[in-house]
Amino acid sequence: MDTPKAADRVAPERFDEILVRLRSLVDRLEGGNLPLEDGLRFFEEGMELCRKGAEILDRAEKRVELLLSSAGGVARTAAFDAETGPATPGRAQDE
Repeated sequence: MDTPKAADRVAPERFDEILVRLRSLVDRLEGGNLPLEDGLRFFEEGMELCRKGAEILDRAEKRVELLLSSAGGVARTAAFDAETGPATPGRAQDE
């Protein structure tokens, strides 16, 4: 059974769909045993999906900042560390 070419496939539009497709591509690339042309095609598709995913995240970040600013104040951002949680706004990061 032939694998569909990139042009035959509908590109994922939602962030979660992009992640699923990226995981699939990574698994296939890491599995090896691919002809060079297929590996390059998968890599190219993965890079395009990364770009789309980054755009989606950028738009989401802007929406959150807009919502925070419209909720009564100046838009603020704070660094986030997965281990310690969000930094307290207005506090220096090196404290």
